[in-house]
Amino acid sequence: MIQRGIASFGLDSGRCPPWLFERMVKLGREMMYALVSEYGPDEFVKRIADPVWFQSLGTVLAFDWNASGLTTILTAALKEAIRGHERDFGIVICGGKGKTSRKTPEEIRAWGERLALGTADAANLVYNSRMSAKVDSALVQDGFQLYHHSFFFSRNGAWAVVQQGMNTEKGAARRYHWFSENVKDLVAEPHTGIASPVVLNKVLDLTARGSAGTRAMSTELVGAGYAALMKDIQLLRKYSSRFSRMAKFENGRGEQLTLLNLETREFRYHPVIHENFSKSKYLEKVLAGVVERKPENYETLVSMPGVGPKTLRALALVGEVIYGAAPSYEDPARYSFAHGGKDATPYPVDRATYDQTIMMLGNAVRRTRLSPDDKRKALGRLSGGAQ
Repeated sequence: MIQRGIASFGLDSGRCPPWLFERMVKLGREMMYALVSEYGPDEFVKRIADPVWFQSLGTVLAFDWNASGLTTILTAALKEAIRGHERDFGIVICGGKGKTSRKTPEEIRAWGERLALGTADAANLVYNSRMSAKVDSALVQDGFQLYHHSFFFSRNGAWAVVQQGMNTEKGAARRYHWFSENVKDLVAEPHTGIASPVVLNKVLDLTARGSAGTRAMSTELVGAGYAALMKDIQLLRKYSSRFSRMAKFENGRGEQLTLLNLETREFRYHPVIHENFSKSKYLEKVLAGVVERKPENYETLVSMPGVGPKTLRALALVGEVIYGAAPSYEDPARYSFAHGGKDATPYPVDRATYDQTIMMLGNAVRRTRLSPDDKRKALGRLSGGAQ
């Protein structure tokens, strides 16, 4: 990672050379021994959930500091490094890239049995894994498609999620970090950080504090019954092309429904203008199932099978356009490696965090059983990074 500079986080292609991966596994094992011995397994899991610390560890292990592959290769290297020694470390790493990510629940359950965690505890870990993926694909609608999901947990129950999405149009990747101790509500600002090379102008963020009204309204809408909900959906379908103006429409019973004025400064842009609300039997089927189950809160609504980005977006737009419960459209990315810099544009580099990270990882390198030459190279990568 970098101490005083800025880094990019581009979407790269290609494969990690076997010789490099083998060295990353070897060094990763040594680093984990030193870190867990000094700070304990729970602290290691907590640090993994820190985007700056995670990026720095990837740099120490010699992978490109500015490549999206750092996430996938670092996770794979650490998982391989502790393979067969999970009990010794007190840490388990599940999931990974692509198809491997979909095996995360069964991996968690298998380790739950081996570590005698108890059925309920293992089920809770599986639920948190699934919900984190659901939230970052359906509630944070930023145009980044998830393709990597890894779940770290300790024997004591601390857990962290590191998952990554790609945006081929932007040629960039975005990494999402979670830590159990920081998660007070799975659907309300649960991240410890979101690392991205770009900050977008318009992102529908249903996890934001400013979206609390939308979350409450969405739950209320499905609780009102299928007929009432579909009447609102039909209004969006019929008039979505006209939502750039103040308008009054009759609802079929001679009553007038006043919509929001989207010509004001606040509504200069609105996704409903580009939304396709043509009839979707699948959307109707999902909404019918949701209404029938009557979710008691937004988290339960989000967790239901079949509920995805379009369903939640439809509910959010009904809540905003018809009932005035506006969600947040501010990008939730908190760590933009391409934008924070020494010139404080748009915000200063957090020097204290970087320095603490470098000191912690530097001490770990010195405690490893590596040769003096390998230690010197690792420390050089850590202090150099990208200036």
